Amino acid sequence: MTSCWSNYHSPVYDELIDANGKPRDAAVALFNYLDNLSNDELIARKTAADLAIKQMGITFSVYSEGSNIDREWPFDIVPRIIQSNEWYRVHEGLEQRLKALNLFINDLYHDRQIINDGIVPDALFASSKNFKEQCVGVSPPHGVWAHICGSDLVRDADGTIYVLEDNLRVPSGVSYMLENREVMKRTFPEVFQECTVLPVNDYIQNLQRTLASLSENEQPVICVLTPGVYNSAYFEHAFLAQQLGAVLVEGTDLLVDDDNYVFIRNVEGLQKVDVIYRRVDDEFLDPEVFRKDSILGAPGLMRAWKAGKVAIANAPGAGVADDKVVYTYVPEIIKYYLNEEPILPNVPTWRCEDKDAQVHVLENLSSLVVKPANESGGYGMLVGPHSTQAECEQFAALIKKDPRNYIAQPTLGLSTSPTLTNQGIVSRHIDLRPFVLQGETVSVTTGGLTRVAMVEGSLVVNSSQGGGSKDTWIVDVTGRARADEVR
Repeated sequence: MTSCWSNYHSPVYDELIDANGKPRDAAVALFNYLDNLSNDELIARKTAADLAIKQMGITFSVYSEGSNIDREWPFDIVPRIIQSNEWYRVHEGLEQRLKALNLFINDLYHDRQIINDGIVPDALFASSKNFKEQCVGVSPPHGVWAHICGSDLVRDADGTIYVLEDNLRVPSGVSYMLENREVMKRTFPEVFQECTVLPVNDYIQNLQRTLASLSENEQPVICVLTPGVYNSAYFEHAFLAQQLGAVLVEGTDLLVDDDNYVFIRNVEGLQKVDVIYRRVDDEFLDPEVFRKDSILGAPGLMRAWKAGKVAIANAPGAGVADDKVVYTYVPEIIKYYLNEEPILPNVPTWRCEDKDAQVHVLENLSSLVVKPANESGGYGMLVGPHSTQAECEQFAALIKKDPRNYIAQPTLGLSTSPTLTNQGIVSRHIDLRPFVLQGETVSVTTGGLTRVAMVEGSLVVNSSQGGGSKDTWIVDVTGRARADEVR
């Protein structure tokens, strides 16, 4: 039988296979297991995983030509593996990062000491669409504004792990991380007996504890506020509400009374709400304060939040740190508030508002990745090596028109992971979105959502643009097989 690894090759750092074609220590058992499967058996496992996804109703939505298309979740059956001792260091770095970012956000809306001390320029926030004047002076529970954070991690060709960006507004994807594990357990139940894969199912318990810590009630009423069934992440909203035992609501289901208490309208009357886990952007949260035409939120929510009658996670205004220009200052933010060196490095970044940096970016557009400050999902960006001359010229004009809105980064040689395609198991580029929670305490998921660019050579991993996902295994190799035991 021909080995499924016979022709496997990666041009960069591979998460499962080293440069000599051998599995990394944490991947030995998986490597051997897959090597013993025929091509037909691999296809059968893939078919079984696709069927499980269909039966479980795991979907996501994309917007195309004005219509909303519901699709089954794209999933690859070859997991991404990270050794536990490496992950523990990443875990510490993610905790450090969110603690510092929350201190930063709280400072911005109060004393602004970091600006007064000249660490971050005041002008940065004068033009920030996510800095909300309405939040100045508000003190949310524990001084925490971003309770759920999804920081995207990438590994470069030399093996270094970088933070690519922080998502602090309404980060999505954690439901798919949890469902990916369930699909893998159905597809490869025997592999979990051979590998020491650390569990991920404590996330819901940790999320419940985080949200509950925002209320003084011992058994707070929690609701998940969704924009509705046509939102691309509606599956996740419904999933999390069901798992949390929370009430899934839309803006029209909520009522704020004259005493600034929030209630859910239901068939039994009004039910008081203590905590809102909102999946609605700030601008649509409260038509009394933000967009007057919004029906996605509820009138009076900001009044209730500012009066301390309801907690909102993530807090309004938290998105001020969800800005790719602010991202460039995070190492300084960590040093300023925690007096610590950053554990996880940023990707080297040029701020286009800096004149010298702008000159460099404009002269090297064909080799850089250019991103707008506040877009997400892979939209509005330029990947220089994969772009046309016309696209580079278009971005040059955009940068010159609004330099504050753009940053640029080198095109990283994103690490790869073995991925099953019609051509067999081949290397594809990946990233990782772990989820960090902060309320009274801080917790980090064991791994996260690994996203994979299914198109050969592509660096765009977003599902909305053709990407897929993998289960992420944090594997403890203590006492397990080592790479020299490979058959």
